[in-house]
Amino acid sequence: MLFAPAKTEFSFTLRWTVATFSGFLVSLLLIEIGEQPDLGVLQAVIGGLAIALAQSLILRHTSFYVKWVLFTVLGWTAIAVIGVGALGWFVPTTQVLAFRILSGAFYGAVGGFVIGLAQWLAIYQSVPLAWRWIFISAVSWAIAMPIGSAIGVILRQLTQVFLGEVIGLAIAWLVVAILTGINAYKLLN
Repeated sequence: MLFAPAKTEFSFTLRWTVATFSGFLVSLLLIEIGEQPDLGVLQAVIGGLAIALAQSLILRHTSFYVKWVLFTVLGWTAIAVIGVGALGWFVPTTQVLAFRILSGAFYGAVGGFVIGLAQWLAIYQSVPLAWRWIFISAVSWAIAMPIGSAIGVILRQLTQVFLGEVIGLAIAWLVVAILTGINAYKLLN
């Protein structure tokens, strides 16, 4: 069974990573990657729903998997409303590497904090020490966004093709998926 309950940290992390990354890839069928001003609440809701539904497959044996979907979408909506944007689906307008790294860390931390806070609302009654998820999410996004953004701008400058930016975002999502997967396993067990 592809999505059977995990017996090891590696198996859970791998399944979480595949589900999260697959959710991102599915979202690309519905959301066009753009620059921050081009993406808004609707794109955040669609993207958040794609991610949350994929992750809920891994969490379906828990008592909170439906709330996970609802609160994850709420978190993505909130970050779009407060001006962070559809984090993970937009690229910065600047091509300056240092600014990309700093802004990626800042927006990643803020967005990750808001998403983590929303997801905490889904899990706090069922998971001991669930408050840690807020900071796990913030730190994971603060690490992943600068990495993906830096790789994206370098690839774009080397190739002169926007696809480099999309590859950078995919790498950011992969890093987030791995970091949150490792820590979700520890939190849930």
